[in-house]
Amino acid sequence: MKKHTLTGTLAALLTLGGLSVPALAGPEDVVVVNAWSRASIGMNRPGAAYMTIRNTGDEPVTLIGLATPLAMMPKIHETKTNAEGVSSMSPAGEIAIAPGESVALEPGGLHAMLMRLQEPMTEGDTFPLTLLFDDGGEVTVEVPILGIAARGPED
Repeated sequence: MKKHTLTGTLAALLTLGGLSVPALAGPEDVVVVNAWSRASIGMNRPGAAYMTIRNTGDEPVTLIGLATPLAMMPKIHETKTNAEGVSSMSPAGEIAIAPGESVALEPGGLHAMLMRLQEPMTEGDTFPLTLLFDDGGEVTVEVPILGIAARGPED
C-alpha cells in the first residue's frame, strides 16, 4: 500500500514541478502519458486534449467520462471520415481498454472534446483533466496547452 501511495505522490510532485512523467493517480493500473492540447481562439469554439491511456493491470478498465473546471461539457469524441472524404465527429461513448493495451486520444481520431470553455486555453498554461472509470476510479492529469498550430506533445 505504501509503495502505491509514494509512487502516486512522487508522480504528482514531479508533474507539478513541470517534468514530463506519466500520471499515476487513482487506479494504479491506469497510466496516462503524452498529454497535450492546443491553445484556443477565445472561448466560442471547443478545445481538445490528447493523450495515451495505458491499462497496465490484469483486468479491463472502462473510461466513462471526463471532468475539468476548464469546460462545462468535456466528452470523448471520435472523428470519422467516410468514403467521400467527409469527416464528422460524434460522442464515442464508453471506451474499454483491455489489460496491457493502450488507447490513443489523438487528432483525427478519439479525442477529449472540451465544450463550453470557461476561459480561453492559453499557450503555456496547464489544466487538470480527470478521467472517470466505471469502477468509480479516477485519474487526473495536468494537460499542458501548446501553441495553436501544435501537432503533438513534442511541439
